[in-house]
Amino acid sequence: MAFDDLESSGGAISQINVTPLVDVMLVLLVIFMVTAPILQQGVDLELPKETITPIEGEGEQLVVSIDKGGTVYIGKDNVVEINKLGDRLKAILSTRKDKRVFIRADRNVSYGVVMAAMGRIRRAGIDKVGLITEPS
Repeated sequence: MAFDDLESSGGAISQINVTPLVDVMLVLLVIFMVTAPILQQGVDLELPKETITPIEGEGEQLVVSIDKGGTVYIGKDNVVEINKLGDRLKAILSTRKDKRVFIRADRNVSYGVVMAAMGRIRRAGIDKVGLITEPS
């Protein structure tokens, strides 16, 4: 056959070598499997216990956490002043398709702090706000 005559013609090999591709994909798979549990959002809180349906959504949810001292976090380690919460969330959500924000608050935090955070979020024009609890 004319296709197998590579040695005599000295031409380039026109077949794709998939071994490096498979190697890279397996390394990426292992990296994602190891880092996925680490990427869980949130600060360690003692959430109120309620029976509700699980959160459904596409991609990563935007979580605002409030610890028992009243400190507000966006995600896990990003401390934010409550006065700047709405502006920061608006900037983050401007690049996202899912425009929902979830609030995780410690059960011992003051109701007023949670409502102040929710008010700042609503004044920023974010209408889809949810509260996260632990299953009872």
